[in-house]
Amino acid sequence: MLTILGITFPIFAAIAIGYVLGRSGYLAALQAGVLSKFVLNVALPPLIFNAVSSRPIAEVFSLPFMAAMVIGGFLTLGVSYLWFLRTGPMRRAVAMMGSPLPNSAFIGFPLMVIIFPDEAGLILSMNLLIENLVLVPITLVAIEMARGAEGHGRVHLGPVFLGVLKRPMIIGLILGLVFSIFGLSLPAPVERLTTMFANSASAIALVVIGASLATLATTGNRAMAAQIAGMKLVVHPAMVALSVWGLSMAGLRFGDHLGTAAILSAGVSSFAIYTVLTSGTKHEGLASLALLIGTIGSFVTLNLLLALLL
Repeated sequence: MLTILGITFPIFAAIAIGYVLGRSGYLAALQAGVLSKFVLNVALPPLIFNAVSSRPIAEVFSLPFMAAMVIGGFLTLGVSYLWFLRTGPMRRAVAMMGSPLPNSAFIGFPLMVIIFPDEAGLILSMNLLIENLVLVPITLVAIEMARGAEGHGRVHLGPVFLGVLKRPMIIGLILGLVFSIFGLSLPAPVERLTTMFANSASAIALVVIGASLATLATTGNRAMAAQIAGMKLVVHPAMVALSVWGLSMAGLRFGDHLGTAAILSAGVSSFAIYTVLTSGTKHEGLASLALLIGTIGSFVTLNLLLALLL
């Protein structure tokens, strides 16, 4: 048990430090927002680029890992839809968004750095690709359909995908793929620069999460928020574990770590911009509560997952 706590303690201690800094005013919401943008737009893109560009293209993506995450995500969306069927369309859509989308950048990556340091960057890259190109657009469409876009639920997917492609992390991934395919490499001084920025990501990301939690609104349906957190922390990893098992039975090989990494990736609390993407739905408070409950609850569920899987 001490070994498991040795993995999770630094992560949640950093989050707790960020929370204390946020509550005390030493790290105001505006400052936390700036640091969050630094992590997303400056630190993580070169990290992803380095992880992808430094390997042959055949080693960049794992089909079994990505298939398990996609299938597990879809299964979780289905369970979430059925579970929240008794609620209104918008609250159901907000709940569905919080169920299959983990905080891969701010919590998942630091966790993988501790457990699987050699594969952490690639795991992050695959998770971000699936989340940004598959799961986020689907959940955004669900929210737009709940709004009754254009009067009959039709939405324009073009702007959604264009917005995804403009994100610096996705640009870093695309550039890394180009370098990997053509066997290119950066000049040594530039590579050291990208590595320097990449190494700054983990600690800042965790402190930012804590500071952000300190400023979240705490009004909303607490019972439903707890159910959304339960979907994320229990149902999602269970669905991914089921997918890993099914794909393994079908003959797909996950290797030494990737099956475990997929389940642990799913066990992380909801993604950091959950409250941002639900703005304008009139249920931002529900999303904030679910994020707060999920982040705190993940200390227990992640320790249990680690005890079961490692």
